[in-house]
Amino acid sequence: MSRKSWHLPRRTFLQGVGASLSLPFLECMGADIPKAPRPKRFCAIYFPYGVSLPKKRNDESKWQWFPDKEGRDFQFNESLKCLEPLREQVSILGGLSHPNGRRIGGHDTADIFLTAAELKGGQLKNSVSLDQLLAAKLGDDTRFRSLSLSVDGGVGEATRSSTLSFSRSGQPVPALHHPRLVYNRLFGKEDKSILSRRQELENSDHMLDLVLEHSKSVRRKLGKEDQDKFDEYLQSVRQIEERVERSEKWLDIPKPEVEVRGLHLDADDKTPGELIKTMLDLMFLAIQTDSTRFLTYQMGNMNGATSIATKFPSLLGFGKNQHSLAHGWNKPGGAEALGKWDRFRAEQLAYFLQRLQDTRENEGTLLDHTMVLYGSSNSTTHNNTNYPLVLAGGDKLGLKHGAYHRFGSDIPLSNLFVTMANRLGMPSSKFVDSTGEMTELTA
Repeated sequence: MSRKSWHLPRRTFLQGVGASLSLPFLECMGADIPKAPRPKRFCAIYFPYGVSLPKKRNDESKWQWFPDKEGRDFQFNESLKCLEPLREQVSILGGLSHPNGRRIGGHDTADIFLTAAELKGGQLKNSVSLDQLLAAKLGDDTRFRSLSLSVDGGVGEATRSSTLSFSRSGQPVPALHHPRLVYNRLFGKEDKSILSRRQELENSDHMLDLVLEHSKSVRRKLGKEDQDKFDEYLQSVRQIEERVERSEKWLDIPKPEVEVRGLHLDADDKTPGELIKTMLDLMFLAIQTDSTRFLTYQMGNMNGATSIATKFPSLLGFGKNQHSLAHGWNKPGGAEALGKWDRFRAEQLAYFLQRLQDTRENEGTLLDHTMVLYGSSNSTTHNNTNYPLVLAGGDKLGLKHGAYHRFGSDIPLSNLFVTMANRLGMPSSKFVDSTGEMTELTA
């Protein structure tokens, strides 16, 4: 880089009368500082059962989730009106779905929201989710490759998973759901000394080496079906091995310090408003501190009346539980009731996006370098087409926003995944059933 006349080296001193003082940092010294590559991030937020879609010219039509008009001149209806201040940072997407999801049960599609897989066979085997694919390729520069969160936590059960994230072998990645546990994972101080933690990691390394070495002789004695099951087990062991190696790498680097005021770390399913807001705050802090660049948050799973999140609307004053609201959208008053719940969820999204937009990063904002995908794998409950989707952020990564796009059924949602992956730094011409990029969304 050629130095401009007004650039000063950082080692410049003020000298005189036999003394010298180093100058404070000045903007004109910036040319001496090598600029690190800007982080590129992906975040997915999912909600179950679809949205309110009343007929046009109906008294409740203002609660139609999708805008009435395509293109840049669209108007938000009541459900998404809270996104108006972020209009130039968001795109509304209609008509998209996963072709493999159109042929399965209406409550089975959350599992494939980020995988596009065809669930089949006795074990309903899934494939790798977009976040985990990106994390495996691009996640080496942060303390945590990825962060998987949900309301219910853990993994759930096949077709009713409590996580959006699936490993390279299609196994569900357990999601965290207690704010304090998430905080401790990201920012909590270690009780043990570095020396004792290093010894624990070395012991874990040794034990894993023995397990993997012994596995070779065990596997040779198994039949084909048992070998497949054993390979899945070994994949889990190797993932533990990777986590141990990463822990060793970051052992001497302290976790970042963040402000805890305003965080309701003890919020739980009895206080859903505080719970959701705190989880979004923790996601924001994870992005701001560059603790991870690939995040997922499942705001509720498809496990019918037994999901923790199904009671949230009634606890928040929306009348019925989430499952009942979703199933009653086409009954008298149902579109408005569900629409108000849609609006509440969109307000949480707007809060999260606004925090990212208000936080400066280099020449832009955190949102400029973060792609956020928000939506459901149902349009209305049991309807696995026309997913309601909002794509936000990533302006400095090559996305353009400010419009409502309606796609035909011949365009798979995987095309969006390829479009995002290419701009996040992982060139890919294919993701499951993709057929190309979505040039409508690129600058």
